[in-house]
Amino acid sequence: MRTVLLPLAFAACSPAPQPAPIGPQQIAAPSPDASARSTAGSVAAPPSAESSSGPDAGGAPTTAITGAEAEDVIFPDAPTDPARNACRASGDDRAHVRCLIGLRFGADPRGRDVAVDLFDATGSVVGVERPQLFDGGWRGTIRLVPELPSGPASRHLGFIAAALQDHDRFFAALAAVAPSLPRYRWRDLSVRVFRSVGRTTPSAYATGWTVAYNVAGSLNGSADAVRETLFHEVFHLNDEAHGGWSARALTSLRDAIVARCGARTPCLAPYAPGDTQVRGGTYYAFQPGNPVEEYAAELAVRYHREQLAALGLSKGRAGHAAAAPFKCGPPENELAWSLIRAEFFGGADRTPPCPGPRGP
Repeated sequence: MRTVLLPLAFAACSPAPQPAPIGPQQIAAPSPDASARSTAGSVAAPPSAESSSGPDAGGAPTTAITGAEAEDVIFPDAPTDPARNACRASGDDRAHVRCLIGLRFGADPRGRDVAVDLFDATGSVVGVERPQLFDGGWRGTIRLVPELPSGPASRHLGFIAAALQDHDRFFAALAAVAPSLPRYRWRDLSVRVFRSVGRTTPSAYATGWTVAYNVAGSLNGSADAVRETLFHEVFHLNDEAHGGWSARALTSLRDAIVARCGARTPCLAPYAPGDTQVRGGTYYAFQPGNPVEEYAAELAVRYHREQLAALGLSKGRAGHAAAAPFKCGPPENELAWSLIRAEFFGGADRTPPCPGPRGP
């Protein structure tokens, strides 16, 4: 069981400004020339306009990060300089972005290579968040400062890159077995890195196809944890892109569980998609005050974990998923499972059928 301190003000990834709806994304193994654009303790952030649209070869919308958008992610609120002017003249957008990454990580050649490789493989760009005073609700105001994931924080760049490239491999494998293409975007994301001063929350938040990542976040201590934190956050973005799907599809189901169990952890245990709990509370998916979107994001993480194992891609926590498939619990679990895989993941489910009678 993973028990963490998740203040109520941070427990809900409040709905971000709604991105434009997306259709099925063409999926292919990552390559250096690919340019198709595709947590607990997380919250919503101010709006961000970081997208440009156009069709890919399969007719699905794409939103490849432009050089101008990447400059805003990599050098936010920084005065321009001749070197960045030279980047703008370096050729197409991809050359522009690579040039910007080289400038930002100039003192860290290894970090530069990791960031460029991530961009080449997934189209995603790592930069820094803007400094701000963050409203933490009852926890008060939290100061967030930009922090490049370099030097002492370099392991976090490795975590981020490994997570997003793992997600890319996962969706390529899933598409190969899914009845239809997943309607999901996981590529060409902006990642803005920051540190919370004197705090360990929020671990992450997401809006506008951007994930903000805290190098001091309580849930960002390992590659395995970051993989799940980022999957949780990117699901929120896709949920909103599907018109707030979780509120429409899962509210009555979740409300029925809560009506039966209240906040009693033993009663909720069979229905909880994840094992994260709020200290002094209950499962994060059912914590009082958390919206249904958190139940949905935890369900998405559980789906990802179990499919990784079933596809032979498991690592870390995913290696434990096959022993107790979520859908084989109470009937509510099977219904939620069937709904989320149909809406986002092309109907794919590689976990084996459930033997014998179901749970309560």
